[in-house]
Amino acid sequence: MKHLATALSALIFCAAASAQVTITDPWVRGTVPQQKASGLFMQIDAAQDVRLIGGSSPVAGVVEVHEMAMEGDVMKMRALKNGLEIAKGRTMALKPGGYHVMLMELKQQLKGGDTVPVTLTFEDIASKKQFTQEVKAPVTALGGGQAAPMQHNRH
Repeated sequence: MKHLATALSALIFCAAASAQVTITDPWVRGTVPQQKASGLFMQIDAAQDVRLIGGSSPVAGVVEVHEMAMEGDVMKMRALKNGLEIAKGRTMALKPGGYHVMLMELKQQLKGGDTVPVTLTFEDIASKKQFTQEVKAPVTALGGGQAAPMQHNRH
């Protein structure tokens, strides 16, 4: 009976954890053959303060949270080593030219009409417990993106 209660508690925690974030309008930029990186963009709403800290995908060897920021007169992209904080009740827009999730070491070309599965990893800021959220992001065909192409420093 004790094991059943423990298992039930774990299931309730997992259900509560996945309800902490809501992801809307995810999309991935299409790639050309041999291209090794692309961006994942979306809107994230959080039921409590969380941090997006990374992820994984079967189409990429590396999944990182990045930002584009001006350094002097140059726009640069860099990984956010401590992740991206998402405040309770505020929508965080991940979009070209700003915060985004990088899919690197791509294992295949991403073509318009494809769907990319990504498991995003979050951390509850108060408890420091990690949880994941599954995303299935449609790929936008080349030329069908929503902003200027991203420029990559180290990719």
